[in-house]
Amino acid sequence: MTSLFANDSEQIDRRTSRAIRDAVGERLQQNLRPDPRLPTHLEKLLNELEKRDRDSGPH
Repeated sequence: MTSLFANDSEQIDRRTSRAIRDAVGERLQQNLRPDPRLPTHLEKLLNELEKRDRDSGPH
């Protein structure tokens, strides 16, 4: 199995990554109907993003 980040030249910088995540988050908030719980798979993905943000240190 190959890594998603096998080639360092394909990685995007932190600022671009943050902008993409923010845009996706805004779009999700606009399009998801109000529901107290997200589907389990989305909740896991959001938790993983939060963990990566914490692990990457201050921005």
